[in-house]
Amino acid sequence: MDLRDYLEVVRKHWLSTVAIAAFGASAALVGSILTTPVYVSTTQLYVSVQSGSTTSDMLQGANFTRQQVSSYARLVTSPLVLAPVIDELALDTRVDTLAARVTAESPLNSSLINIGVKSESSAMSAATANAIADQFRAVVSELERPNDGGPSTVKLTVVRTAVAPEAPTEPKTTINVLLGGLVGAALGALIALLRNLLDTRVHDSSVASQIVDASVVGVIGFDSDAADSPLIVQSDPHSPRAEAFRRLRTNVQFLGAGGRRKSIVVASSLPGEGKSTTSINLAIALADAGVRVALVDADLRRPSVARYLGIEGSAGLTTVLIGRAKVGDVIQPWGNGLLDVLPSGQIPPNPSELLGSKQMAQVVACLEETHDLVLIDTPPLLPVTDAAVLAKLAGGALVVVGAGRVRRQQLSEAIAALNSVDAHVLGLVVNHEPRRTGSGYDYYRYAEMSGPQKSDARRHTGKRNQRGWGRRNSAPDTNRVAGIVPPGDVGTGHAGTAWPPTQPLGGVDAAGSSPSPAQHAQTTH
Repeated sequence: MDLRDYLEVVRKHWLSTVAIAAFGASAALVGSILTTPVYVSTTQLYVSVQSGSTTSDMLQGANFTRQQVSSYARLVTSPLVLAPVIDELALDTRVDTLAARVTAESPLNSSLINIGVKSESSAMSAATANAIADQFRAVVSELERPNDGGPSTVKLTVVRTAVAPEAPTEPKTTINVLLGGLVGAALGALIALLRNLLDTRVHDSSVASQIVDASVVGVIGFDSDAADSPLIVQSDPHSPRAEAFRRLRTNVQFLGAGGRRKSIVVASSLPGEGKSTTSINLAIALADAGVRVALVDADLRRPSVARYLGIEGSAGLTTVLIGRAKVGDVIQPWGNGLLDVLPSGQIPPNPSELLGSKQMAQVVACLEETHDLVLIDTPPLLPVTDAAVLAKLAGGALVVVGAGRVRRQQLSEAIAALNSVDAHVLGLVVNHEPRRTGSGYDYYRYAEMSGPQKSDARRHTGKRNQRGWGRRNSAPDTNRVAGIVPPGDVGTGHAGTAWPPTQPLGGVDAAGSSPSPAQHAQTTH
């Protein structure tokens, strides 16, 4: 990762970083408020030597003073100086405790000694500093007194008397808050980087392309209204998501330029990645471009195509696979006349066996003869093997990658499941990818309606889809399924019908003959 990648990670987690920085600043502020104020008073003394009047004597005195100053500074915190101060001021403390609050230092190459005293009382800090200075002068004079009893040659003069400070020296609230905020921000950035390193989810198309040796043929951006408007190509054709499906449509059309079979399996690694809505919107976009499309709901465990499109789903693929109907009996037209939908039918007890049967291969082959492209919606790859079985029968597989949902290891395992049956992975479709400000994704709404006009149009279009309007003709009547009884002891289908159907579908004669898919296409198209 380079610097730009690190900045992108921090930008992605900016909210948590700011929250931790604010917490650090708040903690520093609270700590400063709760801290007892400390005042520091300082007094300064000048050390000189009374020497002769000649230049040589004065130079020797100055050198002697500089050498002795450091020793004098250490003497300030000695019991010889502090014990009399405690007695004089009647301080309720010990010598070593007072010494911890006293500092004495001498600037380099100078004859000055600075004595500072910390105290919780401003007045007491000044009084203690001045008392220490007076006692220090007396001790030095006594120590430096000549043996003959004459006056001391070392003179200490107070050049700056300690005064009571108006503001406390500690805590430094402003500095503490700034430091707390900076430490919090650094900690937040570190946590964001750790989260990025430990997070194995696939968040965007760049990560997906690094994991899988397959190209990304489509990127569908995140839309908070996706759940309310799943058929975005139909309900809001000028939206960025609809435009993304049209770009996917173009790429899918190029995928078939190599002479492969005209059927494509649409799968995902896990449930909830958006494979069914991707299949449906892609089919609608292809039909809008003049492509004759067959959409097959081969998810025989949790089918959803019929529900999204508002069509009858109790008769469909499973009805054909068990020989109770022909494809032409249960396939349903939708939209502009170029999209045919084969719903899943009733949920069988043995989905994998049905989808891997010769009858399924024949269904796919029949649809390929009558349509330009066949899209097959399948169950997720990791929980069951249905999608891998169908991918081997079809011309290839599109793998939908739910950004922020599937993990890298799971995506790798899903692709490995397809490779294990020699299925061709046509590409990846990254769904719900977060939008980035300033990306090209922001410019697709140039032709979109705005204001109430757009909202009303989207609302009315959504209602039309929910009621099944916009199809070429209505869905088959449930009465077409003759002899299907209410739920029995075996598994139930979409409409609560028993599995398997006990009687042939209406339109199939006693010999089991029915119109062929080609005849159906001619009559309905």
